[in-house]
Amino acid sequence: MNKIIKKVLSTIEKKGFEAYLVGGYVRDLLLGKISYDIDICTNATPKELIAIFPTALAKSLGGIDFKVKEYHFEIMTYREEIKYKNRRPSEYNYINNLVLDLQRRDFTINAICMNSKGEIIDLVNGVNDLTNNKIVMIGNASLKLKEDPLRILRAIRFAAVLNLNLDNNLVKEIKNNYKEIKTLSSTRVKEEFDKILLSHYVKKGLTLLKDYHILDLLDITYDEIIPVKSIEGMYAQLNFKYDFPFTTYERNNIKKIKEILEANEITRQTLYNYGLYLTIVAGEILGVSNKTINKMFKELPIHEKKDINIKSEEIIKILDINYGKKISVIMNELESLILNGTLKNKKNDIIKYIINNKARWENE
Repeated sequence: MNKIIKKVLSTIEKKGFEAYLVGGYVRDLLLGKISYDIDICTNATPKELIAIFPTALAKSLGGIDFKVKEYHFEIMTYREEIKYKNRRPSEYNYINNLVLDLQRRDFTINAICMNSKGEIIDLVNGVNDLTNNKIVMIGNASLKLKEDPLRILRAIRFAAVLNLNLDNNLVKEIKNNYKEIKTLSSTRVKEEFDKILLSHYVKKGLTLLKDYHILDLLDITYDEIIPVKSIEGMYAQLNFKYDFPFTTYERNNIKKIKEILEANEITRQTLYNYGLYLTIVAGEILGVSNKTINKMFKELPIHEKKDINIKSEEIIKILDINYGKKISVIMNELESLILNGTLKNKKNDIIKYIINNKARWENE
């Protein structure tokens, strides 16, 4: 166990309270993975935790939040959830019982604890389930999924991230309750979809979403998925009517990547129109290497219209015309000729071309 984590646990224990690592950090540690998100559960109340860690931020459901170097700590008081509203806990009690606190959690693999000595405390058989590559719901799976249907997407996300299999009973209850996902906010749905799409076993995650009719429910289809690190690149490979709450930036990028994919080739014009980043994302999906795209980008004679080696004022003077739409037409023509290599981006060459075509433009 890292010294920083051990010190935080020991600090709580020295004040007379229980404190255990729980959740993702312990699970990932057992899988040989490194995690910097540290969840701690304790019988210390939020008020007592703030007294122990006065610079920490208070959390809405009772607990505190702070960072130490690269580690992000969330320390929560044991609690018992009584009532859910809008799929979130609305009534709960702070308790002094680790077993009851663990019972409110979702999956056994996320409820394995570890104390400050590095000893595993497994009260829900999570270690055995992890060893057997199984995701098992704690308690009544049907009730838990109805309380918060996001757990359906979380189960699939863990299967996709960790390459685990869902317990048969959990699969049964997901199939019985999958329509409850429609009651979730689009923000919560997107958060889980993002993680599934960026997971190492994304194809497994999408297969589960399809098998359990969730893609049909949300009106999402896809032909083939090529895993890429860009979340926009992943969504660009999906066909969806579901109203994901994308930012304007994300929505525009997804649209542009789709356009490149539909063209099914990477050209100079592609790079010029869409820029290096979006072209690289699309290129990865189309099987065009980054090296090839970067080389093409460096060889572009211009990267944007202002790189053309002549100004509008100079064209006006050469042609003896007023500024108007004709200038835009001429600049567009110069842009196209320079990009395809017909005209060099040298001022003398451009002026010569303009003079040679003066009569044509005057008659347009």
